[in-house]
Amino acid sequence: MHTPCIPRTSPTARPWQRAAATLTAATLSSALLSACGSTVVNPVTGEAERSVMDEPAEITQGQKAHQQVLKEQRAYANPKVQAYVNTLGQKLAAQSHRANLAWTFTVLDSPEVNAFALPGGYVYVTRGIMAYLDSEAELAGVMGHEIGHVTARHGAQRATRQQNAGLGVLAATVLGVVLEGAGVRGATDLAGQVSQTAAAGYVASYSREQETQADELGAEYLARNRYDPRNMVDVIQVLKSQEQFAADTARAEGRQAPSGNNWLASHPSNAQRLADIRTIALQYQTPPTRYDDDGRARYLQTVEGMVFGDSREEGVVRGPQFVHEGLGMALTAPSGWRVRNGSDAITLVNAAGDAGLVVTVLPPSAQGSHEDLLRQLLKANQNRVEGNLDKRSLHGLPATHFDGVVRNAQGAATAVHLTLVDGPLSRRYLMRHLGRDAAALQRADAPLREAEASFRAITPADREAARPWVIKAVPFPKGGFAELARSSVLAAFMPAAQAEGQLRLMNSAYGQDGTDGAGHIAEPKVGQMVKTIGR
Repeated sequence: MHTPCIPRTSPTARPWQRAAATLTAATLSSALLSACGSTVVNPVTGEAERSVMDEPAEITQGQKAHQQVLKEQRAYANPKVQAYVNTLGQKLAAQSHRANLAWTFTVLDSPEVNAFALPGGYVYVTRGIMAYLDSEAELAGVMGHEIGHVTARHGAQRATRQQNAGLGVLAATVLGVVLEGAGVRGATDLAGQVSQTAAAGYVASYSREQETQADELGAEYLARNRYDPRNMVDVIQVLKSQEQFAADTARAEGRQAPSGNNWLASHPSNAQRLADIRTIALQYQTPPTRYDDDGRARYLQTVEGMVFGDSREEGVVRGPQFVHEGLGMALTAPSGWRVRNGSDAITLVNAAGDAGLVVTVLPPSAQGSHEDLLRQLLKANQNRVEGNLDKRSLHGLPATHFDGVVRNAQGAATAVHLTLVDGPLSRRYLMRHLGRDAAALQRADAPLREAEASFRAITPADREAARPWVIKAVPFPKGGFAELARSSVLAAFMPAAQAEGQLRLMNSAYGQDGTDGAGHIAEPKVGQMVKTIGR
């Protein structure tokens, strides 16, 4: 994507990272590769602009990329939620500047807090962002913002800007679409894989002006549909609170706070967006306007029972435990370590963030003896190998560990510690001990071996832990969020303060900006329906 329209809070890249390798030149029509472009009229501004992508091309490329999205990310298998979001989206789009498009709205089965759009009228929201919104009007704000990117032709402008930078339309489209789905870490990883890093970063983001325009259009589309545009303020506050919660949690765990949106300076911070959208929303309050109900009750009924957090299909993190029912395996992180569930690997990371165990599934073609496979892996690219093999058993699963040094063709030496294990369901896994440097690796040696030794076939207890968490709507208790947290499933997997903060975040009551103006955190009234997490 550009910077994520709705930035993710999780640092873990998801399957969208793989889209960079699968989207090819065939994805784009030959017309898009033309150097001259054509003049089109922007539907929002009414101004003529040169573009390498006219409306038919937008529609064609949107259709192709939409199919790629659905290959890389599953649509959420809940007809009630899909129908609700589509109905709301069609209502908003009908009042937009491009009502003529055949709009498509999809909820993706992802825990990430994200939303994005493709040219031609394809809009996506994740179940992850829906968990943190508090009303239909807030969801309309998110979708209105994404509709605004489409109506103002920001994707086509990005492709044109990329061509002007001399790197070609293909790079613009691939980077723009892939990064939009991958989030901050996905963008960082991908940027490191291309040679024109600066240009990739330039094009991967929507400009500050484009983001502001999308916010303005979101507010306008809310007003046209009789939702109070001030709900756009609430949406941006959700994102700002996400950043604060992530920072507070990191500090409580002794980690460095995430850097937020600073990875691309062209993207306005959520603090700046919050200030801007407050100013925009005020324009719709004079003269005083009466807006319809924000649809909070309808919204809570819709998200009731929706999966929260990790899904069984991707594997779930439950405190220090990682359980993947589909693969039939589980791991446990050492005390103080964290589990990161990525698209291509599971990583158990120490508190300092300078060492970890990276676990990957080998392809079915990885046949033969452990010794032969390790020899193939270690001696690739004419490497010379010095070290020892050690036969092991991990909870009854055959394994072989290698400790040694690998020298490349130039003679440079790298210490290597890895284990090959025959896992459940005839799948093989490679576990690598990685550190920032030799000293970090040495300090983490004992917990790394402990983490590796935890690899196992799932047990009945693991299977029970992997049961999905779901959103539930319950009356707010007299004991406030502390009581709500104690009665939620979160209480068994995280500290009380973190569990309470998580539920505050889900109910728009987290952080200093959620105060009542007198320095007190705003809380729901006793008996008011709120969201919690159960099974």
